[in-house]
Amino acid sequence: MKWKWKWKKPNWKEMKRWKRITLIALAVFLLFQIPFIYRRIRLGYLYRAIRQVNAERVVDQNQSAYADYKGVIHVHSSLGGHSLGNFTEIIEAANRNNLSFVVMTEHTSSLFDTSQMTLKGVHGGVLFVNGNEVNTASHDRFLLVPGSAEAASANTIGSQEMLTRQKSLGSLSFIAYPHEFQSWDVTDYDGMEVYNLYTNTKKISYFVTFFDWLWSYWSYPDLMFARFYEKPNEELKRWDELLRAQNRKIVAVAGNDAHSNVGFRLGDLTGKRLVGVHLDPYERTFSVVRNHVLIEKEEALTEETLLAALKSGHCYIAFDLFGDSTGFTFTAETSKGKRIMGDDVEFEDGIRLAVTTPVRARVLLIKDGQAIKDEDGTSRKEYTVTERGIYRVEVYLTQLGTLVKDKPWIISNPIYIR
Repeated sequence: MKWKWKWKKPNWKEMKRWKRITLIALAVFLLFQIPFIYRRIRLGYLYRAIRQVNAERVVDQNQSAYADYKGVIHVHSSLGGHSLGNFTEIIEAANRNNLSFVVMTEHTSSLFDTSQMTLKGVHGGVLFVNGNEVNTASHDRFLLVPGSAEAASANTIGSQEMLTRQKSLGSLSFIAYPHEFQSWDVTDYDGMEVYNLYTNTKKISYFVTFFDWLWSYWSYPDLMFARFYEKPNEELKRWDELLRAQNRKIVAVAGNDAHSNVGFRLGDLTGKRLVGVHLDPYERTFSVVRNHVLIEKEEALTEETLLAALKSGHCYIAFDLFGDSTGFTFTAETSKGKRIMGDDVEFEDGIRLAVTTPVRARVLLIKDGQAIKDEDGTSRKEYTVTERGIYRVEVYLTQLGTLVKDKPWIISNPIYIR
């Protein structure tokens, strides 16, 4: 006898209550996932658009007298606490990202000099500079590069005294976490973080991110950042105001604030991981945002030339996750020659500013904090200067779509027309 199976339509009225509740819950859950499925599809589009951007890059290295070195600033290891990362992981992550330099900013300790115990010099072909992150008695935080044993006492003195001491030691000082900073009347600092990756990530919704993680993490782990990336409007506004008010050079940098400590894991006491998810490995945080420094080609990349370039503002910020920005230039043509971002230029008739990008992009020319020119689809643009001012550039990749089109790809340091 041959057995035949016949599907019988379930009778909703006869179905047990718990089954009805289960089916309703399942239907609601599946409907709830539709937006996250769509978000994953959009990340796939962004991934392909980024590959297209990198494929279209055109850079003529012979057009510039400067070499472009990319690296990261504001990195912590387990040495200073708050981090789980070790030196080997940091060196390997720098190599995988093809970085030229890494600026370590270890938290201080009253027991030992963390700046002397962290990475310093060339390791794995990457230049490391030993620095510190400090919190002063004025409740302000700074990055000191290079660091020193003096940094451990920063929490016992006010911000201005600390800055004066560090200047005498030859260290560069950058305001960290400007949204928390209080002592805006201080002087002697060299620059500020206009973007901090950790600060940005604190704004994410962990509920939404959990479902994004379920659908998108395994395919596009790095591009999860695109979900919560925000333009640092308040920090940029504050920077523009300081540039005008203090009438001096204030260098903008981006802080990766890399700790490699976000996620969860189960393991043994030796540190062996049995299961877990690591959301911020150094390799990932180093890929998101970088500082590019410009050093004359006849000079080698050393700690001295790197710090000199940072102090001079010969640098720019780039979110290289969305496309390799190497080759970007912002210059001023004058009767005395060509000047680059960070330089002071005496006003005269005929000064022309020039912006070059490795791919077609939207370029904003900003004077004294206000956008005065805005053009999309260009890779080379020139502007005639008719008055003194502080000129900087923001670049956007509108071809990447709605996820990031209104968020900067590149933020330059200014050219100061005095």
